[in-house]
Amino acid sequence: MKESQTIEFKKSLAERKEILETISAFANSKGGQIFIGIDENKDGSMKEVVGVKIKGREIENLGNEIKQNTDPVIFPSIEVEKIKGKDVLVIEVKENQLKPVFAKIDKIPIAFKRVGRTNQKIDVNELRRIISEGKEFLWDSQICEEATLRDINEKTVREFLRKARFERRLEIDPSISVEEALRRLNLIKDKKLTNAAILLFGKNPQRSFLQAEIRCARFKGTEPLEFIDMKVFGGNIIDQREDAVEFVKEHIKLHAKIVGTERVETWEYPIEAIREAITNAICHRNYEIQSNTQVRIFDDRIEVWGCGPLPEPLTVEDLKKKHDSILRNPLIGKCFFLIRFIEQWGTGTNRIIRECLDHDLLEPLFEEIAKSLVITFRKYVISEDTLEQLNKRQKKTIGYLKIHKKITRSEYVKIIGCSERTAFRDLTGLLKKGIVKRKGKSKQTYYELT
Repeated sequence: MKESQTIEFKKSLAERKEILETISAFANSKGGQIFIGIDENKDGSMKEVVGVKIKGREIENLGNEIKQNTDPVIFPSIEVEKIKGKDVLVIEVKENQLKPVFAKIDKIPIAFKRVGRTNQKIDVNELRRIISEGKEFLWDSQICEEATLRDINEKTVREFLRKARFERRLEIDPSISVEEALRRLNLIKDKKLTNAAILLFGKNPQRSFLQAEIRCARFKGTEPLEFIDMKVFGGNIIDQREDAVEFVKEHIKLHAKIVGTERVETWEYPIEAIREAITNAICHRNYEIQSNTQVRIFDDRIEVWGCGPLPEPLTVEDLKKKHDSILRNPLIGKCFFLIRFIEQWGTGTNRIIRECLDHDLLEPLFEEIAKSLVITFRKYVISEDTLEQLNKRQKKTIGYLKIHKKITRSEYVKIIGCSERTAFRDLTGLLKKGIVKRKGKSKQTYYELT
C-alpha cells in the first residue's frame, strides 16, 4: 500500500492542518482514505506503522473538529484498524456532491483538490467554474425566490435540531434563532431560503412546489383500476415519510403467533424496508419533474414510485450490490443523514433486499419505468395446506430460489443431495402445484418461482 489519488498517510494526529487539507481535497475529488499512524517514504510508500494511542473521546473530538472546520460540513467515517499489530486511525471521506468543500486553515477557508498523491489549492477561476456547475445542477440548493422566514415552521426546525443532536451529535443549539440554524445547515444562501429549506421545514411547501407530495393508494385486486382507499400527503417532506408508512400499515396484515409463552406480531411486509424505500423516493427524486411520489398497494405487491431516473452513473443492477451513495439532492440528503433517515453509504437498497429475504418474501424488484425508479415488494403466496404437502427437499428448494432465482435439475441434485430420479420427481411435483415454472429447452432447462 502506498499514497495515491485516494490514499494518504499521516504519522500522527498532530498533523491537524494537513489532515483537514486532505479531507477537503478528497471531498472535492473522488474521495479517499487517510491512514493516521503510518510514516511514509519520499516516494509515498509505507515506511513504518507507528500506530496511534487513542485516549478517551479522541475519535469523537476529531470528528467534531472536522465538522467545525469544513464547509459544507463533512461527516467522515472514522475507524480504528489493526495494521501490523498496531492501532491505525482510518478516516474515510466520500466525494461530496455539494462542491467546493472548504477547510478552515488558521480560520481561513481554503478549498483543495487531489492531484496524484498531493493536495493543491483550487485557484479562483476553477472555484468559479465549480460553483457555476453546482448552481446549474443542484436543484435543492437553488434559491426559492418567493419564500421568506415567515414560511418556515419554527417548531419543525427545533424538533429537527434536537433529533440531529441526539442521533449525530450535531453541534447546533436547538434554542438559537431559526435563521442562524438554517444558515449553519447551508439552507440559506445570499440571505435567501433554498428550495431544500422550504421542502424540509416549510409550513406549506406545496404553495411553491405542487409536486412535493406523496400519493398513497390501496387498489382492489392486482391492477391500478379501482381504489379501496387513497390519500394525498403534503406538508414538509420529513413528516410525509411517516405519513406514508402509516398508510401502508393501515392496509397490510399484522400476523400474530405464540412463540413459547410470548405473542409475536409480524407485519405482512417488512416495515423497515418499506420505510427505506419511501425515504429513498423522497430524498432522491427529481423535484423539477411535475409529478408526485407514489405508494401503490395491491393484493400481491406494494410499489414505491420515485420521480426521475437514477442519477448517473448508477444503474438498476448497481442497487443490488455495493455502490456509492450519489445524492441528487445533497442538502436534503445531508439533513436526512443528520436525523438518521439515511446513512449516505449506498447501503439502503441492500438493506431492503436483506429485509425482504429475512421476511421470507421474494427479492424486491428494482426497475426504471417511464424514467422513474420503481421498487416493488412482492408477496410469495403459498397456502399452509400446500406447504404441508411438500417434502423437506422441496421446501429447501423454495428457499434457494428466493435468493438465486433459478435452478437446473443437475444443480438440484448437487445442492439437495439426491438422485436424478428424485430431483425429477420433486421438480415435477412443484410444477404441478404451480409453485415453479419451467423455462428453456433440453439441456438449457431451468426452473424458477412462479
